[in-house]
Amino acid sequence: MTDQSVDTSKRWFLTKTASVMGALGTALAAAPFVASLQPSLKAQAAGAPIEVDLSKLESGQKITVMWRGKPVWVLRRSSEALKSLGRVEDKLRDPGSDESDQPPGAKNETRSLKPEILVALAVCTHLGCAPTYRPELAPADLGPDWMGGFFCPCHGSRFDLAGRVYKGVPAPKNLDIPPHHYLSDTRLLIGLNEGGA
Repeated sequence: MTDQSVDTSKRWFLTKTASVMGALGTALAAAPFVASLQPSLKAQAAGAPIEVDLSKLESGQKITVMWRGKPVWVLRRSSEALKSLGRVEDKLRDPGSDESDQPPGAKNETRSLKPEILVALAVCTHLGCAPTYRPELAPADLGPDWMGGFFCPCHGSRFDLAGRVYKGVPAPKNLDIPPHHYLSDTRLLIGLNEGGA
Protein backbone atom coordinates (compact mmCIF):
# COMPACT_ATOMS: atom_id res chain seq x y z
CA MET A 1 0.00 0.00 0.00
CA THR A 2 1.25 3.43 -0.86
CA ASP A 3 0.95 6.66 1.06
CA GLN A 4 -1.39 7.84 -1.65
CA SER A 5 -4.10 5.23 -0.96
CA VAL A 6 -7.40 6.41 0.47
CA ASP A 7 -9.00 4.97 3.59
CA THR A 8 -12.66 4.83 2.51
CA SER A 9 -13.97 3.86 5.93
CA LYS A 10 -12.55 7.04 7.49
CA ARG A 11 -13.92 9.12 4.61
CA TRP A 12 -17.37 7.54 5.01
CA PHE A 13 -17.30 8.20 8.81
CA LEU A 14 -16.23 11.84 8.38
CA THR A 15 -18.85 12.47 5.68
CA LYS A 16 -21.67 11.01 7.78
CA THR A 17 -20.53 12.86 10.90
CA ALA A 18 -20.33 16.17 9.04
CA SER A 19 -23.80 15.61 7.54
CA VAL A 20 -25.36 14.84 10.93
CA MET A 21 -23.66 17.83 12.56
CA GLY A 22 -24.80 20.10 9.71
CA ALA A 23 -28.41 18.91 10.02
CA LEU A 24 -28.32 19.34 13.79
CA GLY A 25 -26.86 22.85 13.44
CA THR A 26 -29.54 23.80 10.91
CA ALA A 27 -32.31 22.50 13.20
CA LEU A 28 -30.93 24.39 16.19
CA ALA A 29 -30.61 27.59 14.16
CA ALA A 30 -34.17 27.25 12.79
CA ALA A 31 -35.80 26.40 16.15
CA PRO A 32 -36.17 30.01 17.39
CA PHE A 33 -37.61 31.09 14.04
CA VAL A 34 -40.18 28.26 14.02
CA ALA A 35 -41.06 28.95 17.68
CA SER A 36 -41.72 32.62 16.85
CA LEU A 37 -44.44 31.54 14.40
CA GLN A 38 -46.42 29.77 17.15
CA PRO A 39 -48.99 31.77 19.17
CA SER A 40 -47.87 32.75 22.65
CA LEU A 41 -49.11 30.84 25.68
CA LYS A 42 -51.29 33.82 26.54
CA ALA A 43 -52.84 33.81 23.06
CA GLN A 44 -53.37 30.05 23.19
CA ALA A 45 -55.08 30.31 26.57
CA ALA A 46 -57.31 33.17 25.37
CA GLY A 47 -58.73 31.05 22.55
CA ALA A 48 -58.70 27.73 24.34
CA PRO A 49 -61.92 25.91 25.15
CA ILE A 50 -63.10 26.21 28.75
CA GLU A 51 -64.83 23.62 30.88
CA VAL A 52 -67.82 24.56 33.02
CA ASP A 53 -69.16 22.54 35.96
CA LEU A 54 -72.97 22.49 35.86
CA SER A 55 -73.48 20.33 38.95
CA LYS A 56 -74.36 23.27 41.24
CA LEU A 57 -76.31 25.33 38.69
CA GLU A 58 -79.88 25.52 39.96
CA SER A 59 -83.09 26.20 38.05
CA GLY A 60 -83.28 29.89 37.11
CA GLN A 61 -79.63 30.47 37.95
CA LYS A 62 -77.18 32.06 35.52
CA ILE A 63 -73.40 32.03 35.70
CA THR A 64 -70.99 34.03 33.57
CA VAL A 65 -67.67 32.62 32.35
CA MET A 66 -65.03 34.19 30.11
CA TRP A 67 -64.12 32.64 26.75
CA ARG A 68 -61.87 34.40 24.21
CA GLY A 69 -62.11 37.57 26.29
CA LYS A 70 -65.91 37.68 26.07
CA PRO A 71 -68.50 36.88 28.73
CA VAL A 72 -70.60 33.77 28.13
CA TRP A 73 -73.81 33.07 30.02
CA VAL A 74 -74.77 29.59 31.12
CA LEU A 75 -78.39 29.63 32.27
CA ARG A 76 -80.44 26.73 33.64
CA ARG A 77 -84.00 27.51 32.58
CA SER A 78 -86.97 26.35 34.60
CA SER A 79 -89.84 24.42 33.02
CA GLU A 80 -91.94 27.62 33.26
CA ALA A 81 -89.26 29.56 31.39
CA LEU A 82 -89.19 26.92 28.64
CA LYS A 83 -92.98 27.13 28.29
CA SER A 84 -92.76 30.92 27.87
CA LEU A 85 -90.58 30.59 24.75
CA GLY A 86 -93.52 29.60 22.56
CA ARG A 87 -95.69 32.44 23.85
CA VAL A 88 -93.42 35.21 22.55
CA GLU A 89 -92.58 33.95 19.05
CA ASP A 90 -94.93 36.41 17.30
CA LYS A 91 -92.99 39.28 18.93
CA LEU A 92 -89.56 38.11 17.77
CA ARG A 93 -87.54 39.25 14.76
CA ASP A 94 -85.94 35.85 14.04
CA PRO A 95 -87.81 33.17 16.03
CA GLY A 96 -86.37 30.32 13.94
CA SER A 97 -82.79 31.61 14.31
CA ASP A 98 -82.32 31.62 10.55
CA GLU A 99 -79.99 34.65 10.63
CA SER A 100 -78.06 33.80 13.80
CA ASP A 101 -74.66 32.33 14.65
CA GLN A 102 -75.02 29.07 16.50
CA PRO A 103 -73.51 25.59 16.52
CA PRO A 104 -75.08 22.60 14.80
CA GLY A 105 -77.82 21.09 16.90
CA ALA A 106 -78.86 24.40 18.50
CA LYS A 107 -81.16 25.62 15.71
CA ASN A 108 -84.39 25.01 17.60
CA GLU A 109 -86.89 26.89 19.77
CA THR A 110 -84.63 26.72 22.82
CA ARG A 111 -81.43 27.50 20.82
CA SER A 112 -79.63 24.89 22.87
CA LEU A 113 -78.29 21.36 22.80
CA LYS A 114 -80.15 20.60 26.05
CA PRO A 115 -83.47 22.46 26.39
CA GLU A 116 -82.92 23.52 30.01
CA ILE A 117 -79.38 24.93 29.46
CA LEU A 118 -78.80 28.11 27.45
CA VAL A 119 -75.21 28.94 26.50
CA ALA A 120 -74.97 32.40 24.88
CA LEU A 121 -72.46 35.20 24.39
CA ALA A 122 -73.39 37.97 26.81
CA VAL A 123 -72.84 40.64 24.17
CA CYS A 124 -75.65 42.64 22.57
CA THR A 125 -75.62 42.24 18.80
CA HIS A 126 -76.30 45.97 18.36
CA LEU A 127 -73.15 47.68 19.64
CA GLY A 128 -71.61 45.12 21.97
CA CYS A 129 -73.02 46.26 25.31
CA ALA A 130 -73.69 43.76 28.09
CA PRO A 131 -77.39 42.94 28.48
CA THR A 132 -78.75 42.16 31.94
CA TYR A 133 -80.62 39.03 32.94
CA ARG A 134 -84.22 39.99 33.76
CA PRO A 135 -86.08 36.79 34.73
CA GLU A 136 -89.01 38.52 36.46
CA LEU A 137 -92.41 38.59 34.77
CA ALA A 138 -94.07 41.89 33.77
CA PRO A 139 -91.83 44.36 35.64
CA ALA A 140 -93.01 47.97 35.52
CA ASP A 141 -90.07 49.15 33.38
CA LEU A 142 -90.44 46.39 30.74
CA GLY A 143 -94.22 46.15 30.52
CA PRO A 144 -96.93 43.59 31.16
CA ASP A 145 -95.95 41.39 28.18
CA TRP A 146 -92.42 40.73 29.45
CA MET A 147 -91.99 36.97 30.01
CA GLY A 148 -88.39 37.16 31.24
CA GLY A 149 -85.20 37.40 29.23
CA PHE A 150 -82.31 39.77 28.67
CA PHE A 151 -82.48 43.55 28.43
CA CYS A 152 -79.69 45.75 27.05
CA PRO A 153 -79.65 49.01 29.04
CA CYS A 154 -77.51 50.83 26.46
CA HIS A 155 -80.16 51.17 23.73
CA GLY A 156 -83.14 49.11 24.89
CA SER A 157 -82.71 45.87 22.93
CA ARG A 158 -84.64 42.93 24.33
CA PHE A 159 -84.04 39.19 24.02
CA ASP A 160 -86.18 36.30 25.26
CA LEU A 161 -84.88 33.47 27.46
CA ALA A 162 -83.46 31.76 24.37
CA GLY A 163 -81.51 34.89 23.37
CA ARG A 164 -83.85 35.64 20.45
CA VAL A 165 -84.22 39.35 19.67
CA TYR A 166 -87.58 41.13 19.79
CA LYS A 167 -88.92 43.13 16.86
CA GLY A 168 -88.56 46.92 16.89
CA VAL A 169 -85.32 47.12 18.90
CA PRO A 170 -81.86 48.25 17.73
CA ALA A 171 -80.22 44.79 17.90
CA PRO A 172 -80.25 43.28 14.39
CA LYS A 173 -80.04 39.60 15.35
CA ASN A 174 -80.28 37.04 18.13
CA LEU A 175 -77.51 36.63 20.70
CA ASP A 176 -74.69 34.45 19.38
CA ILE A 177 -74.41 30.90 20.65
CA PRO A 178 -70.76 29.84 20.97
CA PRO A 179 -69.57 26.41 19.90
CA HIS A 180 -70.00 23.99 22.79
CA HIS A 181 -70.84 20.43 23.74
CA TYR A 182 -71.40 18.31 26.81
CA LEU A 183 -68.63 16.11 28.18
CA SER A 184 -71.10 14.59 30.66
CA ASP A 185 -74.40 15.52 32.33
CA THR A 186 -72.60 18.00 34.57
CA ARG A 187 -69.63 19.11 32.43
CA LEU A 188 -69.87 21.56 29.53
CA LEU A 189 -67.04 22.46 27.14
CA ILE A 190 -67.32 25.92 25.55
CA GLY A 191 -65.18 26.60 22.49
CA LEU A 192 -65.55 23.37 20.52
CA ASN A 193 -68.51 21.67 18.92
CA GLU A 194 -68.77 17.93 19.36
CA GLY A 195 -66.21 16.27 17.15
CA GLY A 196 -63.70 19.10 17.61
CA ALA A 197 -65.08 21.58 15.08
